Amino acid sequence: MASRVHMKVLGRVQGVFYRQSTVDQARVLGLRGWVANESDGTVIIEAEGERDKLESFIIWCQKGPANAKVSDVQVEWFDEVEPQFNRFEIRR
Repeated sequence: MASRVHMKVLGRVQGVFYRQSTVDQARVLGLRGWVANESDGTVIIEAEGERDKLESFIIWCQKGPANAKVSDVQVEWFDEVEPQFNRFEIRR
């Protein structure tokens, strides 16, 4: 069984390549899921995989790419879930 996290990333996270950088980092870690911009200026992420890799991913998301200024990452955990995703992608 996999673990899953749902994250809401706040701060200056749009227009700074946050989504593409998130995809790149998730793929390096072997995670599956998606990332999307929200109309309120936040970024939403749904990721699944091994818990330790998700924990590393959350740490990365708290900083993001070089031009991002993350003020907060709200995380909701779901353990022992059936995998839903085949890869990590940007949703529009």
